[in-house]
Amino acid sequence: MARVRFEQVSKFFDKSVTAVDAFDLEIKDKEFVVLVGPSGCGKSTTLRMIAGLELPTTGKIYIGDKLVNDVLPKDRDIAMVFQNYALYPHMTVYENIAYGLRLRKFPKRIIDEKVREAARSLDITELLDRKPKALSGGQRQRVAIGRAIVREPQVFLMDEPLSNLDAKLRNQMRAEILTLRERINTTFVYVTHDQTEAMTLGDRIVIMKDGVIQQVGTPQQVFVHPANRFVAGFIGTPQMNFFRGTLHCEEGVFSVQVENFRVVLSEEKQKRLREQGALPGEVIVGVRPEHLQIGDSGISARIGVREMMGSSIHVHLTAQDRDVVAVVSGMDDAGHLLREFPAGAQTSLSFSGGAVHLFDTETEQNLEWKAVAAAETEEIIHAEIPDVKADLSSKKQKTGKLFAFLQKNPK
Repeated sequence: MARVRFEQVSKFFDKSVTAVDAFDLEIKDKEFVVLVGPSGCGKSTTLRMIAGLELPTTGKIYIGDKLVNDVLPKDRDIAMVFQNYALYPHMTVYENIAYGLRLRKFPKRIIDEKVREAARSLDITELLDRKPKALSGGQRQRVAIGRAIVREPQVFLMDEPLSNLDAKLRNQMRAEILTLRERINTTFVYVTHDQTEAMTLGDRIVIMKDGVIQQVGTPQQVFVHPANRFVAGFIGTPQMNFFRGTLHCEEGVFSVQVENFRVVLSEEKQKRLREQGALPGEVIVGVRPEHLQIGDSGISARIGVREMMGSSIHVHLTAQDRDVVAVVSGMDDAGHLLREFPAGAQTSLSFSGGAVHLFDTETEQNLEWKAVAAAETEEIIHAEIPDVKADLSSKKQKTGKLFAFLQKNPK
């Protein structure tokens, strides 16, 4: 088992295309980290650099305490599961799983034990004598995972392993990967463009755009406290709604206004904005669909289409000349619609002061985020290294006493 560390890693193609730019990250030992972002954001290139399939243009990559920039893939003690399974069609499931161990000259008895143990954990024991063409997509993916886990690698890399599966099978395989993670005591780095996979699988999520890290945090942190507008819009389904608004501050109290609708922000948000020295002015107002209320007063909107989602309804509207989505309760216990939403009808939207996210109109950074990040860092310091703060305090006291003594005794 090992940690993975990136130090200012960049990857350029043809000296003009930047795939990854100044990538700094430490993945802890036995941690499950998910790299997520839109196509072309550099997440797969980052994974391939860990594997040694791509070499960094600048910067350093460590696996454990070993610098691996010039280490061959076969010598990095990693295992990788690809999107396309990459199974040998002429071999049985047993032979596919055992192939890597045979190349490493493992004894036959050990190979057999490891293959059958992996097959049991993945529930594919009855498939060991079949060839890949006789398997479903989900079964093939299990075989690919089995071939990787028998090696007991330091780092387990997965590059969009579920993207070829249908929705139901993806849900099933996500649960199986979580179960697998409990059984295999190793470091996982997982790449996906599907934010649902990222939110359900990762201990931490690394959100990327154009080769640059936008935010690193737990699923809850990036959902509740997005660092910028991109993260806010990328994480969450349906995605966050954005409005043009104005931040007001009167007698030290912050409020936000969108058109004629104005709401005082929650005490928590007031505190953060004061800590950040936020100034009144134009802002981008973000509100998640589940926090929008459709009513008789608020922001002017026109109803478009509705999507029945069972227990809820996704109502699409137009407000401020842009598309907006509100998630509302759908049916009562008897299965009757709680409310009609006729297309073309004029209505209004509102939200509470605790549900608002505020972004700078130029930088698109969250106006609260630095205060949130500082609070989270302080919490980590107290939780993980409580003695450090006391030690530093003691050293400060000793330094202060020494300084006072030198002032009194300059010679």
